[in-house]
Amino acid sequence: MNVRSHDSATRSDLNSQVGSSRTVTVSARQESRPAGRERLIVVEDDPVTRTMLVDYFSDNNFDVVGAGSCTECRQALRARTDLVFLDVQLPDGDGFELAKEIQAAGNVGIIFVTRRDTDVDRILGLEVAGDHYVTKPINLRDLLARARSVLRRRSIDRKAARNHNSIAFGDWIIDLTRRELLGNDGKPVALTRAEFDLLAALVGADGRPLSRDYLIEVVSNRQADVDIRTVDALVARLRRKLVGSGTPVIATVTGVGYKLALSERL
Repeated sequence: MNVRSHDSATRSDLNSQVGSSRTVTVSARQESRPAGRERLIVVEDDPVTRTMLVDYFSDNNFDVVGAGSCTECRQALRARTDLVFLDVQLPDGDGFELAKEIQAAGNVGIIFVTRRDTDVDRILGLEVAGDHYVTKPINLRDLLARARSVLRRRSIDRKAARNHNSIAFGDWIIDLTRRELLGNDGKPVALTRAEFDLLAALVGADGRPLSRDYLIEVVSNRQADVDIRTVDALVARLRRKLVGSGTPVIATVTGVGYKLALSERL
């Protein structure tokens, strides 16, 4: 009797775990894994796609949480998170707006995974907050490679920020740890993730010109995600925002790309 009772309880627990995969949940396979794994959130309202991604990345040694809405994502973000897979069309909100919230909350990687495949959506996603923009149907191995690339790059950025977290140039100070740009009056300058990454690369180059192709990699980490026009648009926006002493901050290097134009960097 005890054996049958135990088996029945086990089956009940397993059914509960399977059912809960449709809401915010961590795959049961993760419970036996040691702490320290990168934590991912899959924000996807389609339960089949969500379960597929949760299971696949759990099998590849990540701690994975599924969320079917903006509300469930916000709940999941209360715990440490390294990367979010984010659909654009969600039942209770817009994925682009949610990405802005995620970016403001901390240094979390974002990969959009969506059926919306227009150039406008793709560029908007990358400029707002995304590290990548992936359209469905999903190639799981490609998505895994992108996720690992984002996590690896962010780990390198964190180490670099600890070694040299604030750099002054002209009328501004860029804080690589907090991912903030401050004016000489101490007030923050609002930058999108793409704008900040591009500016940080130019500042870190110590006045050396960086090619547009390199800056594409900086902004998207994959050349297919954006093109030269996106980089040019980001530079134009930065020039409008970085108006200080009158000296141009970003100079165009004909036939190459861009460089930090200030001769004095503290």
